[in-house]
Amino acid sequence: MSDALKELGAHIEMQRPDCVIGWDVAYGELNVDVALSNIVAFVDWLKTDATCKFNSLVDITAVDYPERAKRFDVVYHFLSMYQNHRIRVRVATREEDVVPSITPVHPSANWFEREVFDMFGILFSGHPDLRRLLTDYGFRGHPLRKDFPTTGYTEVRYDEEQKRVVYEPVKLVQEYRQFDFMSPWEGAEYILPGDEKSKANG
Repeated sequence: MSDALKELGAHIEMQRPDCVIGWDVAYGELNVDVALSNIVAFVDWLKTDATCKFNSLVDITAVDYPERAKRFDVVYHFLSMYQNHRIRVRVATREEDVVPSITPVHPSANWFEREVFDMFGILFSGHPDLRRLLTDYGFRGHPLRKDFPTTGYTEVRYDEEQKRVVYEPVKLVQEYRQFDFMSPWEGAEYILPGDEKSKANG
């Protein structure tokens, strides 16, 4: 499989040098780094090229690297059922950059791109309906960014008594964080199973 993926990577680099920045094979999967401005054309070519035929979009996600100038990697996963190959396409982007939407090529990218926008704050140009998908309408911030605070926000839940949606501050109550599990290293005073035998022998 690795040799076949290496041949495929070389084919892609040779055919689309205008798009491919670099590629490698890791964990049994081909990874291709692509220029931001060429992502739509490249995805379209992956779908139609006879050697590739990556016609199934599996997922779109992102990875946050706050220390980098190009903070985010937008990551696309494709499957070729004809060739039995998978490919991971990565696009590096700055926080202020706008990523071209691939919905004209893969309509199923619609909700994937909305999720990436919601969780990471990455904008997609040409998207037909770029709204939040998983958080509430008035939510501020993007929960999967590395610098997103874990406290100070409100949570939304349905209150059965009031028969409506209510907003409440997030409360992380420490009293419930009891992880003792009969550990002798936590200053436990109780007798652990088997301890009575050692005292009897002593």
